[in-house]
Amino acid sequence: MTGSMEEGLLDGSSLRKASWRFHVTANIVLSSLVAACGHFAYGFAAGYASPAQSGIMDDLGLSIAEYSVFASIMTFGGMIGALISGKVADIFGRRVTMWLLDLFFILGWCSITFGKRAWWLEAGRLLMGVGAGIHLYVAPIYISEVTPKNIRGSCVAAASFALTLGFSLAYYIGNNMSWRTLALVGATPCFIQVLGVFFIPESPRWLSKIGLEKEVEASLKRLRGENADISTEAAEIKDFTETVQQHSGSTFMDLFSRKYARPLIIGTGLMALVQFGGSNAVTSFASSIFRAAGCSADSASRAMAVLQLPFAAMSIILTEKAGRRLLMMVTSAGACLGCLLVALGFLFELFSVFFTMGMGGTPWIIMSEILPINIKGSAGSLTTLVNCFTSWIVSYAFNFLFEWNAAGTFFLFAFFCGSVVIFVAMLVPETKGRTLEEIQASMTLLQ
Repeated sequence: MTGSMEEGLLDGSSLRKASWRFHVTANIVLSSLVAACGHFAYGFAAGYASPAQSGIMDDLGLSIAEYSVFASIMTFGGMIGALISGKVADIFGRRVTMWLLDLFFILGWCSITFGKRAWWLEAGRLLMGVGAGIHLYVAPIYISEVTPKNIRGSCVAAASFALTLGFSLAYYIGNNMSWRTLALVGATPCFIQVLGVFFIPESPRWLSKIGLEKEVEASLKRLRGENADISTEAAEIKDFTETVQQHSGSTFMDLFSRKYARPLIIGTGLMALVQFGGSNAVTSFASSIFRAAGCSADSASRAMAVLQLPFAAMSIILTEKAGRRLLMMVTSAGACLGCLLVALGFLFELFSVFFTMGMGGTPWIIMSEILPINIKGSAGSLTTLVNCFTSWIVSYAFNFLFEWNAAGTFFLFAFFCGSVVIFVAMLVPETKGRTLEEIQASMTLLQ
């Protein structure tokens, strides 16, 4: 069966060497921006826990342990969202799935804004986590499926920049605003996305998967421009989808077949190692780390918020210029160095610079590119689940580890950041400049 699939994937009629390169159109920009609104909302929610910590603990009388539950429960909710994200996106499409993020986030922010007891806040944070788990999968998948190969990485990186912008804004304004008012600000991008989804096309690759051929061409026309020749791209999407569906199953257990081992290991491995590098702990508890280092939490948080934005913006350019592998290895090495310096002297800004420049967003770009269409839902859910689970472990355990041994905690983070460099060098392929169909075919053949 594997042999016949390989022949089909390599057959000239099944996988055309597309030479098309398209210019950026208004619909590509709009589609990417609408998807990025969800990333902005998630980034703001992730950053919210840091400036809101002292206010919530004082007003509700919470201990460190109780606040750790509040801060980390969003990533626990993310695991729930991750379990259903792929299936929901496969059944209802990418656009409808984005609306679920907004529903869960709006309900969550309302629960936090008007909550009188800790469990109200925790319930709200949990709901937001479910929405985040859904969106972390569907947004990069949608963007990668609607953008042409020559700008795909930059567009997904731009969504990651929106995430950085979200938690930078939370840091910048959060220390001078009540935690309830800050929650209302956090709900704003969700309403923008609800309206924006009405004006963007569905993913042509999802439409092809469910057999809507005319809709595939209509979607591509909207995305590429009315005068663009989309025949080659449409044929490539159709042929590859048909070949994969003819020769492969799509049940959960099919993920663990030999031909999918490499993309699954790469996707889950990157997510786990990056999260064990401490990113979510840094995001959630920046203020308390700065205070422990003897800095002004307000000034230092604002400095970090401003400093990381230009470096996050650089990832939009570097993703296509330098490639995914090199960017991932360089930024992981930089984050490793940053953690070592944090451990030695709490020189905190360096870690955030490298994480936002490539280490944070690049795994999502790679995940969105390497998973074949027939297992994308199940494999994407598993990959997102691993991300949320490891993020939850780190965010929940961080305060206890930090109180026990601050330097040792960041030495541990440095170890995992360094491990990312080795993992990428040994296993992760370069994907820039290739169509999704070319990437996915090669990933199932390299066994």
